[in-house]
Amino acid sequence: MPTNMETTGAVRSKVPVVDHVITDDDMGTKEGIKVNPIEIKKTLKLLTDPHSEGLVERHISALKKIIRHYKNGFLMQDIVSIFNILNVCAEKAATDHSYLPYITDVIKICRLPFLMQQTSDELAFQQIIIEAVAQLGYLMRIDSKEVRLVVCEALNILYTQDPPVTKFQDYKPASLVYNKEAVEKSAVAETVVKSLALVEGDFDVKLQLLLLMQTLSGESAINCEHMLTADAAFTICSRLNDSDPTGRFLFTSCEIMWNLLQHGSADTIAAQLSNLSCLNAIKESFKRQMIESYSHYDRQLRNDLLVLANLVASNCSTAPFVETGFLKQLILFTTFQETRSHNALVKHLKLSTNHEDFELKKLLMNIVVVLSSQPAGLSLISEGSVLLSFYSYLRSNETNVSSRDWSLAQFEELQLQAMAALATLAPHCIEEHMTCQGSTRILLLVEWCMEDDGFKGHGNSFYGEGGRGSKLAQLFYAIRLMRALVSTGEEVIIHDFCDQGAVHTLLDCLDKFCKSSAEHSAVTVDIECDILFIISALCDGDPHRKELFGGQGILVLVKYLRSPSKTYNFGLGYNKVMLSVVDCVWCSVIGCYQTENTFLEKEGAFLLLDLFEKCPRTMFNIILGCLLDLMENPKTIPHVLTWSSKTHQSAPSLLISMWRLEEADMGVIRDSEGVIADTNHPLIGTVQRDSDVLPLPARCPTQAIVDISENMRAKIYAFFSRIGFSDIPGLSTEDYVTLTVIEKFLDFKLGEVWSEIMAELEAEGIEPISPDRQALEAISRVISDRSQAVQLAQKDLLSNQHQQDLLDEQEMYAEIRKNHQQPEKSAKNFTEFVARTSNYGVLKQAKAKQQQSIDASRVQNGGYRKMKTFHKTELPGLQTTCFSGRHVMVESTALLKFTGTPTAPSPLDKRDIHAVIVT
Repeated sequence: MPTNMETTGAVRSKVPVVDHVITDDDMGTKEGIKVNPIEIKKTLKLLTDPHSEGLVERHISALKKIIRHYKNGFLMQDIVSIFNILNVCAEKAATDHSYLPYITDVIKICRLPFLMQQTSDELAFQQIIIEAVAQLGYLMRIDSKEVRLVVCEALNILYTQDPPVTKFQDYKPASLVYNKEAVEKSAVAETVVKSLALVEGDFDVKLQLLLLMQTLSGESAINCEHMLTADAAFTICSRLNDSDPTGRFLFTSCEIMWNLLQHGSADTIAAQLSNLSCLNAIKESFKRQMIESYSHYDRQLRNDLLVLANLVASNCSTAPFVETGFLKQLILFTTFQETRSHNALVKHLKLSTNHEDFELKKLLMNIVVVLSSQPAGLSLISEGSVLLSFYSYLRSNETNVSSRDWSLAQFEELQLQAMAALATLAPHCIEEHMTCQGSTRILLLVEWCMEDDGFKGHGNSFYGEGGRGSKLAQLFYAIRLMRALVSTGEEVIIHDFCDQGAVHTLLDCLDKFCKSSAEHSAVTVDIECDILFIISALCDGDPHRKELFGGQGILVLVKYLRSPSKTYNFGLGYNKVMLSVVDCVWCSVIGCYQTENTFLEKEGAFLLLDLFEKCPRTMFNIILGCLLDLMENPKTIPHVLTWSSKTHQSAPSLLISMWRLEEADMGVIRDSEGVIADTNHPLIGTVQRDSDVLPLPARCPTQAIVDISENMRAKIYAFFSRIGFSDIPGLSTEDYVTLTVIEKFLDFKLGEVWSEIMAELEAEGIEPISPDRQALEAISRVISDRSQAVQLAQKDLLSNQHQQDLLDEQEMYAEIRKNHQQPEKSAKNFTEFVARTSNYGVLKQAKAKQQQSIDASRVQNGGYRKMKTFHKTELPGLQTTCFSGRHVMVESTALLKFTGTPTAPSPLDKRDIHAVIVT
C-alpha cells in the first residue's frame, strides 16, 4: 500500500498550476493610446559619443524615431534626456542645418502637455519640468527663423491652451494650471525679453516674440516681474519706431506696457522709461499718431502712448521731457484749440467731441500740470500760453452749444480740471495770471455760482464729486484756486483781489451758506473753510482791509459762532470750519479798534468763551490765543470776567481747571490737594522727568522751551497776567491753590531753563568759574525758596479753608439751635400759663411783676399823674395778667395737652370761647 506522502503527492499532481497573469492589455479592455517607453539614452549616447558623433544619417534616423514614438507628448521621466538631445542638436545645427527640421519637430511636440504615469509625478518632476521650459526658451539662440517661430508658438500654446481630450493608456496629461505654474517659475519671460536683441532684422519673429510677451504678461504678476528684471519696458519702448508694415507692432508694444503697468511696479517701469531714447521714441510715436490718427483704433493707441508719458512724468521728476522737446510739443497740443498758433503741426489739426479726443484733452491737461514741477518746465508753460488756455474755461456754462463744441457734460469736466490745474500752475506764474485778468475771471465765476439760474451740474468726473444737480463743484474749485493764489502771500495778488471786491463777494457766499436750509456736506464744509481762510489772508495785517470786513463780516462770524454744539458731531469735519472761524476772527477782527469794539458789542468774547467750553481739546490752544490777543483791548476784560458757563463757572475758574487737566495729562507731581510735591521741579511732567539731558546747539530748543508750545500753560499764565492774580470773583480755595502756581509760572520756567543749563554743563564736563558757580547756586537756591514759599502759601490757604469750614460748621449748628428756640419758648410760656391759672399766689406774683414792668416803661417823673388831664388806663379790680380791654378772648385748652390721651375733642374744643366782661 502507498504511504501517506505518496497519496498526497498523487492528489496534488492533479491540481493545475497558473503560471501567468492575464492583464487588461491581453483582454483588450484598455481604452486610449498606448505609449511604450523607449531607450532614449541610447539616442543621446549616439549623438554625444566621439565614435558616432559624425554619423549624421544615424542621428537623423534616431530623431525621426523619437518624433514618431512621442507624437502625442513626452513622458515626464524622459524630459531630461529629450532636452539634452535638443541642446546637442542645437550645437550641431550651428554647422549642419540638416538638424533644424527635426529640432523643429521635437519642439512642436513640446506644445503638447507632458504625460505623467502617477498623480505624484507632478510634484516629483516639477523642478525638472520648470528647467525644461527654461531650456525651451534658451533655444531662441538658434539662428533659425523656423525654430524661433516654433519656440514662440510652443510657449504660447503651453501657457494658454487646455490639454486635448485624448486618452492614454496608463498615462495622464498635465493640466493647464500645472503648465502655467511651470512657465511662471521657469523665468522664461525674462529669456523672451532678452531674445529681442537676437532678432533685430527679422520682423516676423520679433512680432511673434511681442505677442508671446503680451500673452505672458496678460494675467501674471510673476511674469511681469521677470520681464521687468530684463528691462522689458526699456527694450520695448526704445523700439516703438521700428519699421512696421502691418501696424501691429506699436499696438502690441502698448498692450505689453499696459500689462506691465497693471501687474508690475509702476516705479520700475517709469525708471526704465525716463531716458532720452525711450522718451524720444514715445514723442515721435505720439506725434505721428496725433497727426495721422483717423480711426478709433489709432486714437486709442495715441491715448495709450500719452498715458505712458503721464506715468513717466508722475514717477520720475528728472525725466528729460524738456531736453527731448516733448514738453514743448505737449504744450502745443494742449493749447492749440483755445489759443492761436501758426505751428505747422496743428495748422490742420482739429479735435472732435468723441470720447477718445475728450480723454486726450484731459490727459494733456494732466501731464502739463505734472511736468510743471520741473524748473525748466515752468518757463515753457509761461511761454506757451497755458494759463490763457485754461482761464478760457472760467466762464458760465452755456445751455446752448453747437455740435462742434464740447457737450455740457464734457465742458463741465474740462472746466473743473482746468481750475484744478490752475490751482497748481497759477501760483508759480503770477505775471501770466495778472496778464490774463485771472482775479476778475475767478470772481465772476464765483458770482455766477451763487446765482439761482436753474443750472444743474452733471457731476460725472472725479472733480465733479458732490456737485451733481448744483454748482457746488464749480464753486469749490474756483474757491480752491483763489486759496492757492492768496496763499502765495504776493501783495499784488492780494491787492488785486481786494480791489475787485473779493471780501464782500466771499462774505455774501458765507451768508448764503448760513441762511441755507440744506444739510451740510463734505463739499460745502470745505468751501466754507477755504472762504474763511481766504478772507483771513486778505485782511491779515492791514487795518484798512479789516475795516472793509466790518460789520457784515462780523455778523457772519457771529452766526457761525452761535451754531449749536451738535454740529461738531456731524462727521463731516465741521470742527475745521470752527477753527477757520476763529482764525478769521484773529486775522480779520483783532488788530483794528473799530472791528474789535463791534465784535464785543455782538457778544463776541462771550461766544469765544462758549466755544472754548464746548469744543474738543484740540481747539483749545488756538481759541485761547485768539482770546488773549482780543484782551489787548481793555474793553474785553469786563466781558471775560462777566461771562459764566451753563454750569455757572466763571472764565478764570474754567481756565484754572484746564491748567489742572494739562498737569494731570503731563504727569506733574502734586499731592491729593493740589499742593506742590516736588519743590525742586514744580512744573516738570513725566516726559521731562524721564528724558536725559543731552547737550544741544544753541539753535535747538531744549525740552523746557518746547514744553511751552506743547500745552496751554503759558497761555493760561498770560490770561491771568491780563486780569490779575488777586480779587478774582468766582474762585474756590482749590482754584486759589492752583492760582499760586500759575502766578509763579514764569519764575519756575526760568528755573527749569537754568537747571537744564547746569545739567548740560555737567554732561559736557565743563566746570564753571567761581563767580559763575556762585551765581548758579544762588539761582537754584532762589528758585527752591520760591517753590517752598508757594508750597507754604498753598498750605496756608488750605489751613484757612479748614478753619473756615469749622466756623461754618458751628454756624450751622447755631442755626439749627435757633430753629429749635421757638418751640422751647412756646412750651415755657404754656407752663407759666398753667401755673398762673392753677395757683393764685403765682398769679399775684406775675401781676406784680407785670405792674413793675409797666411802671419801669413809663416816664419816671410822676408829676403828670397828678394833673387833672391824666386818665388811668387800668381797669380796677381786674385779676388778669394780660393786657385787657373791654373784650377778652379766652382760648380753651385741649384735653390732650393735660392728659395725653387721644380722646376726640368736644365741639367746644374746636372753637374759641369768647367771654365778655362787662365793666
